[in-house]
Amino acid sequence: MLRSYKGITPTLHESTYIDESAVLVGNITIGKDSSVWPLVAARGDVNYIKIGERTNVQDGSVLHLTRATTNNPSGYPLIIGDDVTVGHKVMLHGCTLGNRILVGMGAIVMDNVIVGDDVIIGGGSLVPPNKTLEAGFLYVGSPVKQARPLNPEELAFLKVSAQNYVQLKDEYLQES
Repeated sequence: MLRSYKGITPTLHESTYIDESAVLVGNITIGKDSSVWPLVAARGDVNYIKIGERTNVQDGSVLHLTRATTNNPSGYPLIIGDDVTVGHKVMLHGCTLGNRILVGMGAIVMDNVIVGDDVIIGGGSLVPPNKTLEAGFLYVGSPVKQARPLNPEELAFLKVSAQNYVQLKDEYLQES
């Protein structure tokens, strides 16, 4: 489940839950009360992955990054903030997600995308490279388009969703 690459092994907070079928390789850091669910593949091999606190990455998601090149000397790491819900079968590649975000099932977020805080990305959406998603909005489609501002209930739900997964991961940890 946790594998080293070039001598670097994932670093997890002691409260993190990682399902035994998930595979995490290399330079990955995961914060307090976060969780990684069945069949997630995360490769921190040619850059790094940083996952914040109370963030959940759900079943079948793929997390990767972009290596440094002469045209892009830093490459693109994958950075995920706090209180983020990454839905089932999401692909995140070399992007930056702020805090309190929900990425809907089957969405794809590509290289050098920056997602502001308090955002919902609809299921099945494609966020093409180099796009910035402004804070406080719902984005849907392929390619993604800004649909409308989030309402107060949706904004509140972003933290509730994250907290629900903190509770669930605690239940899983009690079972082991």
